[in-house]
Amino acid sequence: MSIFSGLFRSRDKPTNSTVGSRYAFFMGNSNSGKVVTERSAMQMTAVYACVRILSEAIACLPLHLYRYTDDGGKEKAIDHPLYRLLHDEPNPEMSSFVLRETLMTHLLLWGNAYAQVVRNGKGEVIALYPLMPNKMTVSRDENGQLYYTYQRSQDEALKDDQYTVTLHPSDVLHIPGLGFDGLVGYSPIAMAKNAIGLSIATEEYGSKFFANGAQPGGVLEHPGTIKDPQRVRDSWQQTFGGSGNANRIAVLEEGMKYTPIAVSPEQAQFLETRKFQINEIARIFRVPPHMLADLEKSSFSNIEQQSLEFVKYTLDPWVIRWEQSIHRTLLTQEEKKTYFVKFNVEGLLRGDYASRMSGYATARQNGWMSANDIRELENLDRIPAEEGGDLYLVNGNMLPLASAGAFADTTEIGKEEEPDEGSDDGAEKGSDEEVLEVEKSGRRKRVGKP
Repeated sequence: MSIFSGLFRSRDKPTNSTVGSRYAFFMGNSNSGKVVTERSAMQMTAVYACVRILSEAIACLPLHLYRYTDDGGKEKAIDHPLYRLLHDEPNPEMSSFVLRETLMTHLLLWGNAYAQVVRNGKGEVIALYPLMPNKMTVSRDENGQLYYTYQRSQDEALKDDQYTVTLHPSDVLHIPGLGFDGLVGYSPIAMAKNAIGLSIATEEYGSKFFANGAQPGGVLEHPGTIKDPQRVRDSWQQTFGGSGNANRIAVLEEGMKYTPIAVSPEQAQFLETRKFQINEIARIFRVPPHMLADLEKSSFSNIEQQSLEFVKYTLDPWVIRWEQSIHRTLLTQEEKKTYFVKFNVEGLLRGDYASRMSGYATARQNGWMSANDIRELENLDRIPAEEGGDLYLVNGNMLPLASAGAFADTTEIGKEEEPDEGSDDGAEKGSDEEVLEVEKSGRRKRVGKP
């Protein structure tokens, strides 16, 4: 029975860890033979550029806390304590920009971002501090409840000898990346270590190529017997090795001959390989190549569209991860009914000045934006309400569809028959309003006073 007990266990039975945290991502050697870790990957210019572009983009976006209003709209909840933490200063040691940049870097390299949530006696959030992902473990207790274990190190400011700290889920802002169980993300660097390892190997090959004087390796041939070949080799390397000794003239004595044996960089397609690896790394992080200074497939007509696609398909998923994680962890159940967090990405989607003005004119003329709405988007001062800054205007020639063509027929209706001079009806008609509206043949027509 014990042999098959592991095969028939309940699928929903809680375990002491999560699926994502139990999955092993071996960072070690890649197929190219190079060791790939989160830190060694950052030494690649393409990886560093992708991480910097995405982390700075998230950090630059304005982050606001809003509340729903009674009329169905929204307003900034500036008076809420969480607004200042998210928008300005999450803790006394760093700004909101630095915190978000740091957490986004962790998220891109390790697949998870953690921040410790410090609360006061009322349960209100008073500070957020980033935590290193490689020191955090997500586990379950005997009741199946999640808890976080953080391993502190000697380089941290420790007030006690406790190196292992257990944190409740409400005390950790956890932003997971793509993962297997929805609880813990996996490292993009670990999943793409072979592609990054090839880039490291290619760069190292180029470095050694120029370190050897940009000359291919070869064989020194001597017609006789050399008593100390190591001395000859070292002497040759010292005299002609290194990029500083490139193109020096070699003088060979005693019939010695130099024969190159290595393939040239062109034959090994060195430059093509390095260029392809840049696109390979850009594909991992879904960053357009033109943002990595690769403009081969970019032009004046499509580069703006590529930038818009970067916001739509690259930034938006990250933004939603951030918004929903903040909303789930930092707001109480009661506050979730009234408050919500939102990044403002409108600034990245704006076109040039002429396009923006054309769009504003359309919105203004159709009555769904006021002058102050437009001025706020352009970071201009508001026009006082008494001067019409909050008015919503529409063109006067617009009318309901059912009334279209009502005044197309300009034919005047002839004068009605004049009554007898002594008739009372004539007196009543003579006192009618100056302009009357009558219905005739399904059309509205104006009739002048007879």
